[in-house]
Amino acid sequence: MSSASDSPVRRSTSRPAVIFDLDGTLVDSEPNYYEAGRRVLAAHGVPGFRWADHTRFIGISTRETLSALRERHGIAAPVERLLAEKDREYLALAPRMAVFPRMREFAELLRREGHPLAVASGSSRAAIGAVLSHTGLDRLFPVWVSAEEVVAGKPRPEVFLEAARRLGVGASECVVVEDAPPGAEAARRAGMRCVAVPYLPVAAGDPAFASAGLLVAGGQSAFDPRHAYAWAVG
Repeated sequence: MSSASDSPVRRSTSRPAVIFDLDGTLVDSEPNYYEAGRRVLAAHGVPGFRWADHTRFIGISTRETLSALRERHGIAAPVERLLAEKDREYLALAPRMAVFPRMREFAELLRREGHPLAVASGSSRAAIGAVLSHTGLDRLFPVWVSAEEVVAGKPRPEVFLEAARRLGVGASECVVVEDAPPGAEAARRAGMRCVAVPYLPVAAGDPAFASAGLLVAGGQSAFDPRHAYAWAVG
């Protein structure tokens, strides 16, 4: 597993590195994040948090999401406490996590063909590690970066740039796989090509997705691993 102090090894490769978002891209974790957030908010006197409320924060880091909700609802507890509570609730749900089958196939194809791979996520390192371990994705992704390790999360580009640094490649040598508008915007700002597979297909028309080189407007059900691979290496 990678850490913030890892020294990158500079590679020269004709095979692009591929950096995956985790939640909503590789794994269908949004229902678990919603439930974890609902429980934490209810414990702090904020009942009635709905799925529609959660979807407004898809693609935003956990810290930034909780900071916004704390301010909106006047929650007295500090953000660090809310983060710890939400992580605890989320980790309890991690064994139920499902990997999107076509995304696993895509990652396995990339790994087989020798592409450097990383995960860059807005989740905490503890949550990323637990999900990768529970799903077996850890064997495919030896490098991963959390938004808590950089100055700011998506749509800022730092988490993708840090993933590229750890992989030892330049931004122009990277392809990002994302499900949310903030992630697609972060890829654009990082100077990386992007495969966008909206978690919510209704969001496919979001202007942030316009910068994606490959937009799978139908979402996961329409994603074709081999077509995505041909585009990524083309």
